[in-house]
Amino acid sequence: MLNKIYDWVDERLDITPIWRDIADHEVPEHVNPAHHFSAFIYCFGGLTFFVTVIQILSGMFLTMYYTPDIENAWKSVYYLQNEVAFGEIVRGMHHWGASLVIVMMFLHTLRVFFTGSYKKPRELNWMVGVMIFIVMLGLGFTGYLLPWDMKALFATKVGIEIAASVPFIGEWIKILLAGDATILGAQTLTRFFAIHVFFLPAALLGLLAAHFIMIRRQGISGPL
Repeated sequence: MLNKIYDWVDERLDITPIWRDIADHEVPEHVNPAHHFSAFIYCFGGLTFFVTVIQILSGMFLTMYYTPDIENAWKSVYYLQNEVAFGEIVRGMHHWGASLVIVMMFLHTLRVFFTGSYKKPRELNWMVGVMIFIVMLGLGFTGYLLPWDMKALFATKVGIEIAASVPFIGEWIKILLAGDATILGAQTLTRFFAIHVFFLPAALLGLLAAHFIMIRRQGISGPL
């Protein structure tokens, strides 16, 4: 059945050359665990992408039930976790995945740094990777407030005050995140939701596309 579907699509869009280009791409010997025990350190990038995909899919499920409103945000999270089938599992995946993706990305960044993979001709890809790291941290920060409980509220307040202490632009950052209100409220929650669900994911997908294209053009870096 799948072969018939593939043949039907291939006949119209000629996808076989694209698939062959992906499937038949050679992988350097030093990243093959069968030949080199140290090859496992090259897996952190792939693991980061895998967890990112889980975050995207689970996040899409959560947005089907979440209400970005100070009156109903906590109630919608409670309903999702306690009333929706598999809701507790999906929310747990998204919650713990938010921490795991940072750990995987940190390990991937260490591997790139200590193997010198940021050097010529991969300087631009290193900068894109750093921007991806910053976007991921932003996703973690903005997502922390969304359950709208006391822990999230006070932690976000501390984070916003830290951002406000940035020289010259700190006050602008605070207004961007929290709005004009002196306390965290409806405007803050709405902005955090929009940044978390629309702006940062769009930036992340664009940066990931650039990251993968450069990896494909330049190849996987050599061993230390």
